[in-house]
Amino acid sequence: MLCTQPYISCRASPESRVCLTPNRGVIKVYNEDNTSRAVEVPSDITARDICQLFVLKNHYIDDHSWTLFEQLSHLGIERTIEDHEAVMEVQSGWGMDSDSRLCFRKNYAKYEFFKKPLDFFPEHMVSISSETNGIMNHSQLIQTFLNSSTCPEIHGYLHAKEQGRKSWKRFYFVLRRSGLYFSNKGTSKEPRHLQFMAEFSDSDVYTLLSDRKLHGAPTDYGFCVKPNKSNSPRDLKLLCADDEQTRTCWVTAIRLFKYGMQLYQNFLQPHQKQKSSPMRSISENSLVAMDFSGQTSRVIENPSEALSVAVEEGLSWRRKSCHRLSSHGSPSSSHSLMAGIALHLAQPWFHSKLSREEAHRLISQQGLIDGVFLLRDSQSNPKTFVLSLCHMQRIKHFQILPVEDEGEQFYSLDEGHTRFSDLLQLVEFYQLNRGVLPCKLRHHCARITL
Repeated sequence: MLCTQPYISCRASPESRVCLTPNRGVIKVYNEDNTSRAVEVPSDITARDICQLFVLKNHYIDDHSWTLFEQLSHLGIERTIEDHEAVMEVQSGWGMDSDSRLCFRKNYAKYEFFKKPLDFFPEHMVSISSETNGIMNHSQLIQTFLNSSTCPEIHGYLHAKEQGRKSWKRFYFVLRRSGLYFSNKGTSKEPRHLQFMAEFSDSDVYTLLSDRKLHGAPTDYGFCVKPNKSNSPRDLKLLCADDEQTRTCWVTAIRLFKYGMQLYQNFLQPHQKQKSSPMRSISENSLVAMDFSGQTSRVIENPSEALSVAVEEGLSWRRKSCHRLSSHGSPSSSHSLMAGIALHLAQPWFHSKLSREEAHRLISQQGLIDGVFLLRDSQSNPKTFVLSLCHMQRIKHFQILPVEDEGEQFYSLDEGHTRFSDLLQLVEFYQLNRGVLPCKLRHHCARITL
């Protein structure tokens, strides 16, 4: 039985890393708002178990994207703790005086490379082996990574920080099962030109949190390889890519080389559980679509009809809500606008007074895959809103303008061609239709409370 208990310290103190009994210990977990919760857990608990614990306790929807992160603030780095890893073992590697913490949040990109490998492995960076220059079929790429007898290879230019110096130099790097190498002669892959840099059996790959400020990196797309038994900045192998897609490719490939088939099993596990023993409550099993419009009620068995009824009920509820929020007289544009605001303020995808930089950070934290989004107030124009959306691992911002027509207030992303009575209706439309956007809205960014 897992139990929670109050915890006072704001830092990951020594008390949070000692076992209360030989088989139990205490961990402290943070969320995006820097609030935390301490939990007493078995000493062999895994990262997936921790995520499941917080999902159940807080009644979150389990969409398999909840993730535990290891954040080493004194080094300015963080990484995904893989679902199978023992959390107490991760904590045991922290220094007693280090400002290290566990963070719980969404990561929609955690296993996305199993679904869309082409988005994660650009063709020009991947080859079958160092002996051949043939480009792989991407439909077979993941299986090639998982099969220990095959030799996929990642290659390309990276900036590397020189040991003991502040300067960075650009080298041609090659990633293989045996480790990470760089060439001292252009793009040559000949053994005599390749110098060993790092291997991964006793190391992990981290992303940099303060690339330029803390590490003096030339871009914002830094990552590093850190030995498990060292917390010294001197032992970090600091690297930096020219763009997000390149960094994602290197980090994902290192994860695959390190964990191999275990990573694929982690990806499959929640789906296998659903197929073998679907856990549905009695109330969920008893929920059916009903039609009460006639003299007698009936069960709606046609899925399309059920969906259209649900949409109509939603629109009806919205109209009633707007009417309740308006005055007793005829609704004016100001009253209609107030009703729309009241609706979207309660939505998990709306983040009110969030800056462009904060929106970028929040989306990046929760996974740079197509369709991750949030809505926020515009800082430059108080009467407008902004949709921040990720597409092709880049975050784009679209202004939502108010449009007035015959005394009624609408919202639009395309200068009034497509109009919506409120932001809730706008989001629902673009979740189903791409419209003027580069992709549909798929996953909303929400700040959670532990």
